[in-house]
Amino acid sequence: MTDLQKRSLLKAAALTAVAAAALVGCGKKEEPAPAPAAAPVAAEPAKPEPLKIAFAYVGPVGDGGWTFAHDNGRKALEAEFGDRIVTSFVENVPESADAERVLRDMAGQGNKLIFGTTFGYMEPMIKVAADNAGVKFEHATGYKQADNMRTYDSRTYEGAYMAGVIAGKMTKTNTLGVVGSIPIPEVIRNINAFTLGAQSSNPKVKTKVVWVNGWFDPPKETEAATSLINGGADVLFQNTDSPAVLKTAEAKGKRAFGWDSDMTAYGPKAHLASAVINWGPYYIKATKEALDGSWKAGAGAHSWWGVKEGPIDIVSIAEDVPAETKAKVEEVKKGLADGSFAIWKGPITDNTGKVQVAKDTVADDKFLGGLNFYVKGVDGKVPGAK
Repeated sequence: MTDLQKRSLLKAAALTAVAAAALVGCGKKEEPAPAPAAAPVAAEPAKPEPLKIAFAYVGPVGDGGWTFAHDNGRKALEAEFGDRIVTSFVENVPESADAERVLRDMAGQGNKLIFGTTFGYMEPMIKVAADNAGVKFEHATGYKQADNMRTYDSRTYEGAYMAGVIAGKMTKTNTLGVVGSIPIPEVIRNINAFTLGAQSSNPKVKTKVVWVNGWFDPPKETEAATSLINGGADVLFQNTDSPAVLKTAEAKGKRAFGWDSDMTAYGPKAHLASAVINWGPYYIKATKEALDGSWKAGAGAHSWWGVKEGPIDIVSIAEDVPAETKAKVEEVKKGLADGSFAIWKGPITDNTGKVQVAKDTVADDKFLGGLNFYVKGVDGKVPGAK
């Protein structure tokens, strides 16, 4: 190869290098390797559907008493469990065939926990429960259970007894009046406990009773309260659901008690105290069991809670009640809470002179569940009793 040929080859190589550099300068860069694909994100588990809970009420939620107290318990559920539950209610459900219709409708709407809040719903609920095995039923104040239905109650007689302690001290005529709803053991217990409490602070007292044969009937409650006042009663007690008795006492210058809820506002001058029920603790317990799968029913599945468990109390005691009487009420309350005091400890005699509970004997719950007599000091005879 001649020198001229060698120089030509070197020149060609140099030109090729320059061209390559020029291409790089014009942005013809090598593309980076693609990044590895991101790992797939696991989907969040589906949120469980909220538990649907329904309440059947015998009266209006604004009755200021029984139904108002149950609805406060429903609201306590919502505060406790938030969006884990959805609650609803139907008010003014009669203790009749309508109750069965309402309960069936509640089950049909997908409610899995249903509370019936009055004694007269017991038979309709038993029927509806038999046809809805996947629904849990709870019945207040009854005594019949099924595989998917249980019962619950509060020891209202404890509040009645503490009210009686105050009534015995505050009466000037030694005559107390009670407006009764329906003559079933629950109500008769309360009348007797009120009288026993009153006798513990004033052995001279006597109790008169007028029945209205209904739970919520303000006109009849007013009429009954007026009749008792005209008969000499100056302190009134009730086992009805509205504040009509307290309002009547206020209008006529007498004294009375609130029942089931704090009724102070309905008759502030007449009001001596209110025997209240807090259903929240039981409703929270029952709902928790329904949510976690521990809910059980069947024969004997019954809860009966009082001062010890939290639902029963007496509140807003009037300022003019003597300090020693207030202290006695607190002593009774403490004794009920720790078991050192028993209301139904003998001797307890009925108003015919028959000993119903022997000396130093404490009546059991079975006895109390069938109670159908008036204690000594209560006028008259229990309607329908033999």
